[in-house]
Amino acid sequence: MAMLFPIDEYDARVKCVREQMAARDLDVLIIDQSEFLAYVTGFLISENMYRACLLPRDGDPIMILRAVDLGPFAESSWLSRSVAFADWEDPVQVLANTIRSLSCAEGRVGLDEDSYCMPLSRFKHLSAQLPDADFVDFSGVMALLRARKSAREVAVLRRAAAIGDLGIDAALKASGEGRSARNAAAAVYQVFMQEGADAARAGIITAGVGNAFLHGGLTCEPLARGDVLHMELLPYIDGYSARLMRSAVIGEIDPARSQLARRLIEIQDRQFEAMKPGASAAQIDALARDAMLAGGLRRDYPNITGYALGCYPLHSPRTSDFSRIFLPTADWTLEEGMVFHMYVSADGIAISETVLVTATGHECLTRSPRQVFQV
Repeated sequence: MAMLFPIDEYDARVKCVREQMAARDLDVLIIDQSEFLAYVTGFLISENMYRACLLPRDGDPIMILRAVDLGPFAESSWLSRSVAFADWEDPVQVLANTIRSLSCAEGRVGLDEDSYCMPLSRFKHLSAQLPDADFVDFSGVMALLRARKSAREVAVLRRAAAIGDLGIDAALKASGEGRSARNAAAAVYQVFMQEGADAARAGIITAGVGNAFLHGGLTCEPLARGDVLHMELLPYIDGYSARLMRSAVIGEIDPARSQLARRLIEIQDRQFEAMKPGASAAQIDALARDAMLAGGLRRDYPNITGYALGCYPLHSPRTSDFSRIFLPTADWTLEEGMVFHMYVSADGIAISETVLVTATGHECLTRSPRQVFQV
């Protein structure tokens, strides 16, 4: 294990966070959600027991964690200060005591009220330990700061995307009549491990049927001629995930299905061409959604057409980053450095890409041929 980025990457992030802290007149910030811990500390750790980073207005951040995790913390994080607790100690009490040691027990303490690591019972426990603290909501701020990826982050996402492309090739070679989705998944896992991806699930590999198949389960049932194998691969590198969807028809492709695939790709290509800094997310969404409905490809389209990508560790309860999503009601605009998973689907066929917003337009980081395959 080693730090993913040089320390100046984290220095820049901490500076941005502190600017937001100053705007809210915070004395200290509690960072405990996995994605945000990784963003600030570089340490990807599960919440088997509560852990958090304290970022004071001035001075070095302090990591509060289990003593058993000090080794990997020292190897992967740039932080030099930590407070470790034994497994029988109360981590919330340790957190409160550390805040008190920073002379912030009567100050303004920021926390993310949306954090899945700070349920109501835990907050009640913390506030009872710090009865004179003024707790201030910091929710939504870290998600905004993470939205634009640095050049180093994009480089990691490029590596992940390239592994995903290799995974599609391997899945296709392992597929065919009489083979199962599990056979394809096994081939993808092998490629992921060989190419340096995180140990994780390969993705969603299932039968493509109707319009509600995107979150289908992995099966052992043999595929028959005419069936569709849906593949959404999720290659991760140090928590950074690229994604792509492809479909493969077992045996000869029906002309109607081939035509559907071409129309989906044409619609999405027009959507991609409009993706550039300043573009309205709602308008980008409409380019795909409205065209599909108007063209009769689907009777309804209740799902989003894309969402943000970046670092969200495998142990996070969220499998996708919905801090920025493409919907008719989206009220935000695209910015250079944002990265998204953009997808369209109909009648068992789905295609998607990992898309980077550049200074002048867009770039697809995934490069697998944009087509429906025949195996």
